Amino acid sequence: MKRREPIEIFSLSFLDIISCAFGAVVMLILLAKNADQGEYNDAGQVANLVIALDGAEQQLQQLQQLQQALKQSEQALAQAQAQGASNASQQRALEAQVARAKNNVQQLSDAASGLEQSLIERQRAATSAAQAPARDDEVGGIPVDSNYVVFIIDTSGSMKTIWPRVLTTLDEVLNNHPQVTGFQVLSDNGDVLGGSQLGSWRSDSKAQRAGVLRGLQHWSGSSNSSPVEGIAASLKAYARYQGDLALYVFGDDYTGTSYDAALAQINRLNRNHGNQPIARIHGIAFKRHSGASRDMIKFSTLMREVARQNNGTFMGL
Repeated sequence: MKRREPIEIFSLSFLDIISCAFGAVVMLILLAKNADQGEYNDAGQVANLVIALDGAEQQLQQLQQLQQALKQSEQALAQAQAQGASNASQQRALEAQVARAKNNVQQLSDAASGLEQSLIERQRAATSAAQAPARDDEVGGIPVDSNYVVFIIDTSGSMKTIWPRVLTTLDEVLNNHPQVTGFQVLSDNGDVLGGSQLGSWRSDSKAQRAGVLRGLQHWSGSSNSSPVEGIAASLKAYARYQGDLALYVFGDDYTGTSYDAALAQINRLNRNHGNQPIARIHGIAFKRHSGASRDMIKFSTLMREVARQNNGTFMGL
């Protein structure tokens, strides 16, 4: 039997094959590394890329949050600016209200002062003839010793605007004369209320007083805003009641041009043969809501002097 030679596994041919195969694998690996697979074909680089992407997303979220916060801040600023404008407007309105309130307080203070003085003077109006036979410049009371009373009332348009005050004052003056023998009402031009004859008297009674007040509510006697004509007409018509006569002149303005001429005429008519006043002449000046006009000041100036020279009293309301 022929003996076979042992087979050599790692022969030259086998090594050649293995070498060729290994070379082929190396070639494939080299080709694979040099192929165009992009920049991030390494696992570490991919991990870094993922981390960077996550950071970018976080920064984007932060940016969005900042943008939202900025938007809210802009809205808050706009609201604050609007509120500031509103506050400024409210401040101006409040300042105007304060100014009006101060003005009202001053007016009320003036009115209260005037009312207080008026009350004092009206309380003094109860002075009897025995207590005050002549006018006292200091006291300024209105004696109620006259049994015959004539009211001379300015019926111009300016007085009509305060007519309720005029009627109230007339009623109060009448009430300060609990009982008189006769009384009459004239316009500042000398027209008699109700068309009665000048020189006549109204008998004193509650019904007669109430009737006069009703008649005055719609009376529109002629007027030139000067009391001189009414005073002159009264003194001429009622001169025979000297020493027992009182004239009350109601008005708010005087359109005359001369104080001296008016005073001279009134004083001449209001003197008897003994150069004594025939009637007491009182003046009551009314202040309109619009304030003191030039003509109102003229009326007050005239009637203050007329009252002083004719045993009367002047009052401003």
